[in-house]
Amino acid sequence: MSTKTSAPTQTAADQAVSKFLEYTHASTAAYFDACVHCGECAEACHFYLSTKNPIYTPIYKLQPMLKAYKRHKAPLSSIKRLFGLVPEQITKQELEEWSPLVYDSCNMCGRCTLACPMGIDIAFTIRKMREGFVAADIVPGDLRQSEKNALETGSPMRVQAKALQAQVRAQEKDCGIAIELDKKGADYLVILSSMEIMGYPEVIGSLAKIFKEAGIDWTISTKAYEATNVGIQIGSWDTARTLVQRVVDEAEHLGVKYVISPECGHAYSALRWQGPNLIGRSYDFEVIHIIELLHQLTTEGRLQMKSKNGRRLTLHDPCQIVRRGGLVKEPRALLNDVADHFEEMQGAGITNFCCGGGGGVSANSRAAKLQASAFECKMQQFNDIDGLELIVTPCANCRTVLEDGLEEHDSPLEVIGLSELLAQHLDHRQT
Repeated sequence: MSTKTSAPTQTAADQAVSKFLEYTHASTAAYFDACVHCGECAEACHFYLSTKNPIYTPIYKLQPMLKAYKRHKAPLSSIKRLFGLVPEQITKQELEEWSPLVYDSCNMCGRCTLACPMGIDIAFTIRKMREGFVAADIVPGDLRQSEKNALETGSPMRVQAKALQAQVRAQEKDCGIAIELDKKGADYLVILSSMEIMGYPEVIGSLAKIFKEAGIDWTISTKAYEATNVGIQIGSWDTARTLVQRVVDEAEHLGVKYVISPECGHAYSALRWQGPNLIGRSYDFEVIHIIELLHQLTTEGRLQMKSKNGRRLTLHDPCQIVRRGGLVKEPRALLNDVADHFEEMQGAGITNFCCGGGGGVSANSRAAKLQASAFECKMQQFNDIDGLELIVTPCANCRTVLEDGLEEHDSPLEVIGLSELLAQHLDHRQT
Protein backbone atom coordinates (compact mmCIF):
# COMPACT_ATOMS: atom_id res chain seq x y z
CA MET A 1 0.00 0.00 0.00
CA SER A 2 1.53 3.28 -1.09
CA THR A 3 1.44 6.38 1.02
CA LYS A 4 1.68 9.93 -0.15
CA THR A 5 4.40 12.07 1.23
CA SER A 6 3.54 15.71 1.71
CA ALA A 7 5.65 18.37 0.08
CA PRO A 8 8.25 19.84 2.42
CA THR A 9 7.09 22.91 4.27
CA GLN A 10 8.55 26.08 2.86
CA THR A 11 10.84 28.02 5.12
CA ALA A 12 10.06 31.67 5.84
CA ALA A 13 12.75 32.71 3.38
CA ASP A 14 11.37 30.37 0.72
CA GLN A 15 7.92 31.88 1.18
CA ALA A 16 9.35 35.35 0.72
CA VAL A 17 11.25 34.28 -2.39
CA SER A 18 8.09 32.69 -3.82
CA LYS A 19 6.31 36.02 -3.43
CA PHE A 20 9.23 37.91 -4.94
CA LEU A 21 9.16 35.62 -7.97
CA GLU A 22 5.38 35.75 -8.23
CA TYR A 23 5.59 39.50 -8.68
CA THR A 24 8.67 39.46 -10.87
CA HIS A 25 6.75 39.49 -14.12
CA ALA A 26 7.90 41.01 -17.39
CA SER A 27 7.68 44.65 -16.34
CA THR A 28 9.46 44.07 -13.02
CA ALA A 29 12.19 42.07 -14.71
CA ALA A 30 12.57 44.92 -17.17
CA TYR A 31 13.05 47.29 -14.23
CA PHE A 32 15.88 45.19 -12.84
CA ASP A 33 17.60 44.89 -16.20
CA ALA A 34 17.08 48.56 -17.07
CA CYS A 35 18.86 50.09 -14.07
CA VAL A 36 22.00 51.94 -15.19
CA HIS A 37 23.16 52.72 -11.61
CA CYS A 38 23.13 56.45 -12.25
CA GLY A 39 22.21 57.40 -8.67
CA GLU A 40 19.38 59.75 -9.63
CA CYS A 41 16.99 57.91 -7.32
CA ALA A 42 19.33 58.55 -4.37
CA GLU A 43 19.30 62.28 -5.04
CA ALA A 44 15.49 62.16 -4.98
CA CYS A 45 15.20 60.30 -1.66
CA HIS A 46 14.98 62.28 1.56
CA PHE A 47 16.32 59.35 3.57
CA TYR A 48 19.51 59.38 1.51
CA LEU A 49 19.78 63.16 1.26
CA SER A 50 19.49 63.64 5.01
CA THR A 51 22.03 60.92 5.89
CA LYS A 52 24.22 60.53 2.78
CA ASN A 53 24.28 56.83 3.62
CA PRO A 54 24.36 54.81 0.38
CA ILE A 55 22.28 52.00 1.86
CA TYR A 56 19.29 54.34 1.57
CA THR A 57 19.63 54.55 -2.21
CA PRO A 58 16.13 53.49 -3.33
CA ILE A 59 17.16 50.96 -5.96
CA TYR A 60 19.50 49.30 -3.44
CA LYS A 61 16.53 48.55 -1.19
CA LEU A 62 15.30 46.11 -3.85
CA GLN A 63 18.34 43.82 -3.54
CA PRO A 64 16.54 40.79 -2.02
CA MET A 65 14.00 40.76 -4.85
CA LEU A 66 16.76 41.34 -7.40
CA LYS A 67 18.78 38.43 -5.97
CA ALA A 68 15.76 36.12 -6.23
CA TYR A 69 15.26 37.22 -9.84
CA LYS A 70 18.90 36.65 -10.79
CA ARG A 71 18.93 33.24 -9.13
CA HIS A 72 15.64 31.91 -10.47
CA LYS A 73 14.20 33.95 -13.34
CA ALA A 74 16.85 35.97 -15.14
CA PRO A 75 17.88 34.86 -18.64
CA LEU A 76 20.09 31.74 -18.46
CA SER A 77 19.72 31.60 -14.67
CA SER A 78 19.12 27.83 -14.72
CA ILE A 79 22.40 27.27 -16.56
CA LYS A 80 24.31 29.81 -14.50
CA ARG A 81 23.08 28.09 -11.35
CA LEU A 82 24.89 24.92 -12.41
CA PHE A 83 28.18 26.80 -12.41
CA GLY A 84 27.58 28.81 -9.27
CA LEU A 85 27.19 32.05 -11.21
CA VAL A 86 24.01 33.21 -9.49
CA PRO A 87 23.50 34.81 -6.06
CA GLU A 88 23.16 32.53 -3.04
CA GLN A 89 19.68 31.63 -1.84
CA ILE A 90 18.18 34.31 0.38
CA THR A 91 18.06 33.46 4.09
CA LYS A 92 15.67 34.57 6.78
CA GLN A 93 18.51 36.32 8.60
CA GLU A 94 19.25 38.33 5.47
CA LEU A 95 15.59 39.35 5.20
CA GLU A 96 15.49 40.35 8.85
CA GLU A 97 18.57 42.51 8.34
CA TRP A 98 16.95 44.07 5.28
CA SER A 99 13.62 44.81 6.98
CA PRO A 100 14.65 48.30 8.20
CA LEU A 101 15.47 49.30 4.62
CA VAL A 102 12.12 48.04 3.35
CA TYR A 103 9.89 49.38 6.13
CA ASP A 104 11.80 52.14 7.94
CA SER A 105 13.53 53.97 5.10
CA CYS A 106 10.84 54.04 2.42
CA ASN A 107 7.54 55.92 2.39
CA MET A 108 6.65 54.54 -1.05
CA CYS A 109 6.23 58.19 -1.94
CA GLY A 110 7.34 57.73 -5.55
CA ARG A 111 9.78 60.63 -5.76
CA CYS A 112 12.54 58.21 -6.78
CA THR A 113 10.27 56.76 -9.44
CA LEU A 114 9.74 60.24 -10.84
CA ALA A 115 13.48 60.85 -10.99
CA CYS A 116 14.51 57.55 -12.59
CA PRO A 117 15.60 58.17 -16.21
CA MET A 118 14.75 54.55 -17.06
CA GLY A 119 11.19 54.78 -15.71
CA ILE A 120 11.68 52.18 -12.98
CA ASP A 121 8.75 52.28 -10.57
CA ILE A 122 10.78 51.71 -7.43
CA ALA A 123 7.95 52.62 -5.05
CA PHE A 124 5.60 50.07 -6.62
CA THR A 125 8.29 47.38 -6.49
CA ILE A 126 9.01 48.11 -2.82
CA ARG A 127 5.31 47.59 -2.15
CA LYS A 128 5.45 44.25 -3.92
CA MET A 129 8.61 43.30 -2.05
CA ARG A 130 6.86 44.01 1.24
CA GLU A 131 4.40 41.28 0.33
CA GLY A 132 7.31 38.85 0.42
CA PHE A 133 8.26 40.09 3.88
CA VAL A 134 4.66 39.58 5.02
CA ALA A 135 4.78 36.00 3.68
CA ALA A 136 7.91 35.43 5.75
CA ASP A 137 6.28 37.13 8.77
CA ILE A 138 9.05 39.72 8.92
CA VAL A 139 7.07 42.89 9.61
CA PRO A 140 7.75 45.55 12.28
CA GLY A 141 5.79 44.77 15.42
CA ASP A 142 3.99 48.12 15.51
CA LEU A 143 2.62 47.59 12.01
CA ARG A 144 1.54 44.05 12.82
CA GLN A 145 -0.32 45.43 15.84
CA SER A 146 -1.99 48.08 13.70
CA GLU A 147 -3.07 45.36 11.28
CA LYS A 148 -4.48 43.27 14.14
CA ASN A 149 -6.33 46.29 15.51
CA ALA A 150 -7.82 47.08 12.11
CA LEU A 151 -9.01 43.53 11.54
CA GLU A 152 -10.47 43.21 15.04
CA THR A 153 -12.01 46.64 15.53
CA GLY A 154 -12.01 48.28 12.11
CA SER A 155 -9.39 50.83 13.12
CA PRO A 156 -5.58 50.61 13.34
CA MET A 157 -5.81 52.80 16.46
CA ARG A 158 -8.72 50.76 17.89
CA VAL A 159 -11.10 53.70 17.48
CA GLN A 160 -14.49 52.10 17.91
CA ALA A 161 -18.01 53.23 17.05
CA LYS A 162 -18.70 54.69 20.50
CA ALA A 163 -15.68 56.96 20.22
CA LEU A 164 -16.77 58.08 16.75
CA GLN A 165 -20.29 58.80 17.98
CA ALA A 166 -18.96 60.83 20.90
CA GLN A 167 -16.81 62.93 18.59
CA VAL A 168 -19.71 63.46 16.18
CA ARG A 169 -22.01 64.61 18.99
CA ALA A 170 -19.35 67.02 20.26
CA GLN A 171 -18.98 68.49 16.79
CA GLU A 172 -22.73 68.80 16.40
CA LYS A 173 -22.79 70.84 19.59
CA ASP A 174 -19.87 73.02 18.48
CA CYS A 175 -21.13 73.80 14.99
CA GLY A 176 -24.89 73.64 15.64
CA ILE A 177 -25.52 71.27 12.72
CA ALA A 178 -27.06 67.80 12.96
CA ILE A 179 -24.90 65.00 11.53
CA GLU A 180 -26.83 61.90 10.52
CA LEU A 181 -25.22 58.51 11.09
CA ASP A 182 -26.01 55.36 9.12
CA LYS A 183 -28.46 57.16 6.85
CA LYS A 184 -29.72 54.99 4.01
CA GLY A 185 -30.07 56.63 0.64
CA ALA A 186 -27.72 59.53 1.34
CA ASP A 187 -25.78 60.72 -1.70
CA TYR A 188 -22.39 60.72 0.00
CA LEU A 189 -20.72 58.47 2.58
CA VAL A 190 -17.86 60.12 4.44
CA ILE A 191 -15.07 57.88 5.70
CA LEU A 192 -12.38 59.17 8.02
CA SER A 193 -8.96 58.21 9.29
CA SER A 194 -8.51 57.33 12.95
CA MET A 195 -6.19 60.31 13.27
CA GLU A 196 -8.93 62.66 12.09
CA ILE A 197 -11.47 61.16 14.48
CA MET A 198 -9.28 61.30 17.58
CA GLY A 199 -6.65 63.92 16.74
CA TYR A 200 -8.51 66.40 14.57
CA PRO A 201 -12.24 65.87 15.18
CA GLU A 202 -12.88 69.46 14.12
CA VAL A 203 -12.68 68.20 10.55
CA ILE A 204 -16.07 66.55 11.11
CA GLY A 205 -17.62 69.85 12.13
CA SER A 206 -15.89 71.58 9.21
CA LEU A 207 -17.42 69.11 6.77
CA ALA A 208 -20.83 69.62 8.37
CA LYS A 209 -20.57 73.37 7.77
CA ILE A 210 -19.34 72.96 4.21
CA PHE A 211 -21.90 70.35 3.26
CA LYS A 212 -24.79 72.30 4.73
CA GLU A 213 -23.74 75.36 2.79
CA ALA A 214 -23.46 73.36 -0.43
CA GLY A 215 -26.64 71.35 0.13
CA ILE A 216 -24.86 67.99 0.26
CA ASP A 217 -26.81 64.96 1.50
CA TRP A 218 -24.29 62.91 3.46
CA THR A 219 -23.77 60.45 6.26
CA ILE A 220 -21.13 58.66 8.31
CA SER A 221 -21.40 54.93 8.96
CA THR A 222 -20.80 53.47 12.40
CA LYS A 223 -19.89 50.17 10.75
CA ALA A 224 -17.36 51.30 8.14
CA TYR A 225 -15.92 54.68 9.09
CA GLU A 226 -12.20 53.92 8.88
CA ALA A 227 -10.38 54.91 5.70
CA THR A 228 -6.82 53.92 6.63
CA ASN A 229 -5.69 50.71 4.95
CA VAL A 230 -2.78 49.24 6.88
CA GLY A 231 -2.78 46.24 4.54
CA ILE A 232 -1.52 48.45 1.72
CA GLN A 233 1.15 49.86 4.00
CA ILE A 234 2.60 46.59 5.27
CA GLY A 235 2.14 44.61 2.06
CA SER A 236 -0.70 42.25 3.01
CA TRP A 237 -3.03 41.73 0.05
CA ASP A 238 -5.54 39.79 2.18
CA THR A 239 -5.76 42.49 4.84
CA ALA A 240 -5.99 45.25 2.24
CA ARG A 241 -8.84 43.38 0.52
CA THR A 242 -10.71 42.84 3.78
CA LEU A 243 -10.50 46.52 4.75
CA VAL A 244 -11.62 47.73 1.32
CA GLN A 245 -14.46 45.21 1.26
CA ARG A 246 -15.85 46.56 4.54
CA VAL A 247 -16.22 50.03 3.08
CA VAL A 248 -17.66 48.69 -0.17
CA ASP A 249 -20.20 46.49 1.60
CA GLU A 250 -21.43 49.33 3.81
CA ALA A 251 -21.55 51.87 0.98
CA GLU A 252 -23.62 49.52 -1.12
CA HIS A 253 -25.80 48.60 1.85
CA LEU A 254 -26.58 52.28 2.48
CA GLY A 255 -27.11 52.84 -1.24
CA VAL A 256 -24.87 55.89 -1.52
CA LYS A 257 -23.77 57.33 -4.85
CA TYR A 258 -20.33 58.45 -3.69
CA VAL A 259 -17.78 57.54 -1.04
CA ILE A 260 -15.67 60.51 0.02
CA SER A 261 -12.06 59.62 0.67
CA PRO A 262 -10.76 61.86 3.45
CA GLU A 263 -7.60 63.89 3.86
CA CYS A 264 -5.47 60.76 4.00
CA GLY A 265 -3.00 59.66 1.34
CA HIS A 266 -2.86 55.87 1.37
CA ALA A 267 -6.60 55.66 2.05
CA TYR A 268 -7.22 57.40 -1.25
CA SER A 269 -4.77 55.17 -3.09
CA ALA A 270 -6.19 51.99 -1.57
CA LEU A 271 -9.86 52.69 -2.18
CA ARG A 272 -9.77 54.69 -5.41
CA TRP A 273 -7.00 53.08 -7.43
CA GLN A 274 -6.35 49.65 -5.96
CA GLY A 275 -9.68 48.73 -4.41
CA PRO A 276 -11.47 47.32 -7.47
CA ASN A 277 -8.48 45.08 -8.22
CA LEU A 278 -8.33 44.00 -4.59
CA ILE A 279 -11.96 42.85 -4.46
CA GLY A 280 -12.13 41.73 -8.09
CA ARG A 281 -14.94 43.94 -9.32
CA SER A 282 -16.03 47.51 -9.86
CA TYR A 283 -18.05 49.42 -7.27
CA ASP A 284 -21.72 50.41 -7.35
CA PHE A 285 -20.63 53.91 -6.33
CA GLU A 286 -17.92 56.40 -7.21
CA VAL A 287 -14.95 57.28 -5.03
CA ILE A 288 -14.14 60.97 -4.81
CA HIS A 289 -11.47 62.61 -2.72
CA ILE A 290 -12.68 65.38 -0.43
CA ILE A 291 -10.40 67.82 -2.26
CA GLU A 292 -11.97 66.90 -5.60
CA LEU A 293 -15.42 67.46 -4.16
CA LEU A 294 -14.54 70.80 -2.56
CA HIS A 295 -13.02 71.98 -5.82
CA GLN A 296 -16.15 70.90 -7.69
CA LEU A 297 -18.42 72.72 -5.26
CA THR A 298 -16.47 75.97 -5.48
CA THR A 299 -16.29 75.76 -9.27
CA GLU A 300 -20.07 75.33 -9.41
CA GLY A 301 -20.53 78.34 -7.13
CA ARG A 302 -22.06 76.26 -4.33
CA LEU A 303 -19.32 77.38 -1.94
CA GLN A 304 -18.10 80.94 -1.65
CA MET A 305 -15.67 82.56 0.72
CA LYS A 306 -16.52 85.63 2.80
CA SER A 307 -12.91 86.43 3.70
CA LYS A 308 -9.34 85.46 3.02
CA ASN A 309 -6.64 84.29 5.38
CA GLY A 310 -4.05 87.02 5.78
CA ARG A 311 -1.15 84.90 6.97
CA ARG A 312 1.69 83.80 4.70
CA LEU A 313 1.03 80.14 4.08
CA THR A 314 2.21 77.27 1.94
CA LEU A 315 0.90 73.89 0.81
CA HIS A 316 2.47 70.56 1.70
CA ASP A 317 1.65 68.06 -1.05
CA PRO A 318 0.80 64.56 0.24
CA CYS A 319 2.56 62.07 -2.01
CA GLN A 320 -0.29 59.62 -2.54
CA ILE A 321 -2.78 62.39 -3.25
CA VAL A 322 -0.64 64.66 -5.41
CA ARG A 323 2.34 62.86 -6.94
CA ARG A 324 0.73 59.43 -7.28
CA GLY A 325 -2.92 60.47 -7.13
CA GLY A 326 -2.90 63.32 -9.63
CA LEU A 327 -4.64 65.99 -7.54
CA VAL A 328 -2.23 68.84 -8.21
CA LYS A 329 -4.33 71.80 -9.33
CA GLU A 330 -7.35 71.30 -7.05
CA PRO A 331 -5.80 72.11 -3.65
CA ARG A 332 -4.03 75.11 -5.16
CA ALA A 333 -7.22 76.48 -6.64
CA LEU A 334 -8.90 76.11 -3.26
CA LEU A 335 -6.05 77.86 -1.47
CA ASN A 336 -6.07 80.73 -3.93
CA ASP A 337 -9.77 81.20 -3.13
CA VAL A 338 -9.07 81.59 0.56
CA ALA A 339 -5.52 82.93 0.97
CA ASP A 340 -4.03 86.35 0.27
CA HIS A 341 -0.43 85.17 0.70
CA PHE A 342 -0.13 81.65 -0.63
CA GLU A 343 3.47 80.89 -1.55
CA GLU A 344 4.66 77.66 -3.12
CA MET A 345 7.66 76.01 -1.53
CA GLN A 346 10.63 75.05 -3.68
CA GLY A 347 9.92 71.76 -5.42
CA ALA A 348 6.15 72.05 -4.92
CA GLY A 349 3.67 69.80 -6.66
CA ILE A 350 4.59 66.38 -7.97
CA THR A 351 8.25 66.77 -6.98
CA ASN A 352 7.57 67.84 -3.40
CA PHE A 353 9.26 66.01 -0.54
CA CYS A 354 7.26 63.51 1.49
CA CYS A 355 6.62 64.43 5.12
CA GLY A 356 8.64 61.33 6.00
CA GLY A 357 5.87 59.40 7.75
CA GLY A 358 3.96 57.80 4.88
CA GLY A 359 3.90 54.12 4.01
CA GLY A 360 3.52 53.11 7.65
CA VAL A 361 6.77 54.75 8.78
CA SER A 362 5.04 57.10 11.23
CA ALA A 363 3.39 54.08 12.91
CA ASN A 364 6.69 52.22 13.14
CA SER A 365 8.49 53.33 16.32
CA ARG A 366 11.65 51.55 15.20
CA ALA A 367 11.96 54.13 12.42
CA ALA A 368 11.57 57.23 14.61
CA LYS A 369 15.20 58.36 14.53
CA LEU A 370 15.51 57.89 10.78
CA GLN A 371 12.18 59.60 10.18
CA ALA A 372 13.34 62.60 12.19
CA SER A 373 16.47 62.77 10.05
CA ALA A 374 14.47 62.64 6.82
CA PHE A 375 12.29 65.50 8.08
CA GLU A 376 15.27 67.82 7.64
CA CYS A 377 14.52 67.98 3.91
CA LYS A 378 10.97 69.10 4.65
CA MET A 379 12.12 71.58 7.26
CA GLN A 380 14.51 73.16 4.78
CA GLN A 381 11.63 73.74 2.38
CA PHE A 382 9.77 75.62 5.11
CA ASN A 383 12.82 77.61 6.15
CA ASP A 384 13.34 78.78 2.58
CA ILE A 385 10.04 80.69 2.64
CA ASP A 386 10.53 84.09 4.27
CA GLY A 387 7.90 84.94 6.87
CA LEU A 388 6.06 81.63 6.63
CA GLU A 389 3.35 81.32 9.29
CA LEU A 390 1.01 78.49 8.32
CA ILE A 391 1.30 75.12 6.55
CA VAL A 392 -1.78 73.64 4.91
CA THR A 393 -2.00 69.96 4.05
CA PRO A 394 -4.88 67.74 2.86
CA CYS A 395 -3.68 64.67 4.81
CA ALA A 396 -4.15 63.98 8.52
CA ASN A 397 -1.12 61.69 8.72
CA CYS A 398 1.07 64.34 7.09
CA ARG A 399 -0.35 66.87 9.52
CA THR A 400 0.64 64.75 12.52
CA VAL A 401 4.14 64.14 11.16
CA LEU A 402 4.60 67.83 10.33
CA GLU A 403 3.43 68.96 13.76
CA ASP A 404 5.75 66.50 15.50
CA GLY A 405 8.68 67.51 13.32
CA LEU A 406 8.06 71.22 13.84
CA GLU A 407 7.87 70.68 17.59
CA GLU A 408 11.24 68.89 17.50
CA HIS A 409 12.66 71.97 15.78
CA ASP A 410 10.98 74.37 18.25
CA SER A 411 9.26 75.97 15.27
CA PRO A 412 6.27 78.29 15.81
CA LEU A 413 4.75 77.25 12.47
CA GLU A 414 1.16 76.02 12.60
CA VAL A 415 -0.39 73.25 10.50
CA ILE A 416 -4.02 72.99 9.42
CA GLY A 417 -6.09 70.74 7.17
CA LEU A 418 -7.42 72.23 3.96
CA SER A 419 -11.07 71.44 4.72
CA GLU A 420 -10.83 73.19 8.08
CA LEU A 421 -9.23 76.26 6.55
CA LEU A 422 -12.02 76.55 3.98
CA ALA A 423 -14.70 76.10 6.64
CA GLN A 424 -13.23 79.02 8.61
CA HIS A 425 -13.78 81.39 5.68
CA LEU A 426 -17.14 80.20 4.35
CA ASP A 427 -19.75 82.72 3.32
CA HIS A 428 -22.74 81.25 5.13
CA ARG A 429 -25.49 82.41 2.82
CA GLN A 430 -27.88 79.58 3.72
CA THR A 431 -27.29 79.41 7.46
